[in-house]
Amino acid sequence: MKKISALDRLLLLMTSLIAAYQVVAGMDGCCIAVTIFYTIAFGVLVITGLLLTILGFEILDNSMVVVAAALLPLSLSSGLIYRYIPGLYMVYLIFAVVGLALILVTRYYIGGKIATIVLAIVHGVAGMVIFILPISLSIKGVTSPLFSFVGIGGALIGVGGLLLAFLKAGKPILPKELIYSVLPCLLLVMTIAFVVGMAAEG
Repeated sequence: MKKISALDRLLLLMTSLIAAYQVVAGMDGCCIAVTIFYTIAFGVLVITGLLLTILGFEILDNSMVVVAAALLPLSLSSGLIYRYIPGLYMVYLIFAVVGLALILVTRYYIGGKIATIVLAIVHGVAGMVIFILPISLSIKGVTSPLFSFVGIGGALIGVGGLLLAFLKAGKPILPKELIYSVLPCLLLVMTIAFVVGMAAEG
């Protein structure tokens, strides 16, 4: 396990502070449901960043952290669907709830590759929603071009989720040390992209 460095802690602390700013600043023009979804997503970022800062990368071995981290893409994508494709909201909400439940069950009662596959699928679908929808809306002129930064953040969260999922499955795409080395920077850039994009939403 890579020992967390002072630079890693600084990057993770910055991630938490920026995410906390977004929670406090809120979302102008959003309904209560969307605000709740976004607040959960950025709240998870705050907690994840602080836990990693204080406890180091070892905390990633905790199953509860993995389950809680799944709330980030699921909450953010649910908020996007609710606001921009309301007709699909109930279908997607069912997917999100069932997906989170499957992650919880497989992580605690089954484990192994099945748990990793479930995590990768749920993360992958949510990540694709966060990646494709904002960029599509920006291209169509529905939102500001800067809203596409949310899509960039979605791509980064998808990459990070897959790297960690395959690592847990024992088939890492990149060396374990390299994954942990880039994770703090990845989280920071992802958070900045989300905040910049959210500021331009609407």
